[in-house]
Amino acid sequence: MAKAIQEVTLNRSEDIPFDKLELSQQNVRNIKAGVSIEDLAEDIVLRKLLQSLNVRPMLGENGEETGRYNVLAGSRRYRALELLVKQKRMAKTEPVPCIVKRGGDTSAEDDSLAENVQRVDLHPLDQFRAFQTLRKQGLGEEEIAARFFVSIATVKQRLRLASVSPRLLHLYAAGEMALEQIIAFSITNDHVRQEQVWDTASRSHAREAYYIRRLLTETAIRTSDRRAVYVGVEAYEAAGGIVMRDLFEQDQGGWLQEPALLEMLAVDKLKADAEALKSTEGWKWVEAAFDFPYGHASGLRRFYGKRADMTRDEPVRYDTLKTEYDKLDADYAAAQGSSEETEKQLEDLAAELDRLKDRPFVFDSEEVARGGVFISLSAGGELKIDRGFVRPEDEPKAEAEASGDNVDGHIEAATGGAVSTNSAAPAGDQDEEEDDRPAAS
Repeated sequence: MAKAIQEVTLNRSEDIPFDKLELSQQNVRNIKAGVSIEDLAEDIVLRKLLQSLNVRPMLGENGEETGRYNVLAGSRRYRALELLVKQKRMAKTEPVPCIVKRGGDTSAEDDSLAENVQRVDLHPLDQFRAFQTLRKQGLGEEEIAARFFVSIATVKQRLRLASVSPRLLHLYAAGEMALEQIIAFSITNDHVRQEQVWDTASRSHAREAYYIRRLLTETAIRTSDRRAVYVGVEAYEAAGGIVMRDLFEQDQGGWLQEPALLEMLAVDKLKADAEALKSTEGWKWVEAAFDFPYGHASGLRRFYGKRADMTRDEPVRYDTLKTEYDKLDADYAAAQGSSEETEKQLEDLAAELDRLKDRPFVFDSEEVARGGVFISLSAGGELKIDRGFVRPEDEPKAEAEASGDNVDGHIEAATGGAVSTNSAAPAGDQDEEEDDRPAAS
């Protein structure tokens, strides 16, 4: 004889006034975690109660129901509703949907534990797809973050998974890839490159996230590279360049994906800066390069400018600003707490003091007209300018002193790579001339 299958009878749902509910002490959730009660209350205001409370009737001495109920599952929802009542945003008699359990097959603690343990967190890929759907519906990243009480960075991270190849996402959903690997692939939007790297990593059995990230960026250039700093990431992107960014780890600004484009932009900007310097300051020549070889200025005469003096009024202004800075700095040091406004004032005063103190160098105009400049890039990406070099061929040819046996109007002699501008020839050349004279009769 076949065994009869017992049919399951579910607990019924009832709408119970809030003031008839009490939070059970048998609820196993005691440690606060997740979304705050305040945030949960706001969410209930927005979308109402999405999940019923699980309750049991409170019994009297003779086992009869008293009309009040213990909340065994849903304590955080109960506290959020309680907060709304205290804020007078919900009536204390508002009916609350509840699943009412009658009978003693399992204990209250058993039901509370099952309700919390059997819950499965949403898969990150499902969260990404849900966020993506909301964005397609017109919600911005900030609004999504506000609605679900997560940071904007979290929303951006989840949406960034859209940059990963569908083939790789399928492997992730099937459990064949880890979240850390998917995160590593998300630094680039190039699906073909992602799949190539995954195939390479799979063959080598080196599938760690750091190795995947290294393969994806091996031909790219860090934004901290001096050429990138000099050109600027904004200018690079405006020219059509792609920046790979890692939203999940510190990436120091990311990687520039087109090295050739960056090189071209840096060269063009360096040439433009060289032309501007030559035109503005009047130098005869300006040579520009990222770096110059050692000894590039050998054979050139170096001359220096003189630091410009302060005007008549500037020393007085400097002393006034210094007094103001010292007083403000002392008062701020003695004050309690910090002030962005005061710090900004101190920065502005310090910048003005530095401007007055660091006087520009003034070069002789005649020397500038025959001299030149080398400009290059420092390690930090700043323009490095070395002024005041004269090539031998640009040296002024000095008039030779009038003499009966000097037939040349100018005497030019190279000494140690420099050109002599003295009217008399160097000693070595002078001895040779004396030896060539005819002997006295």
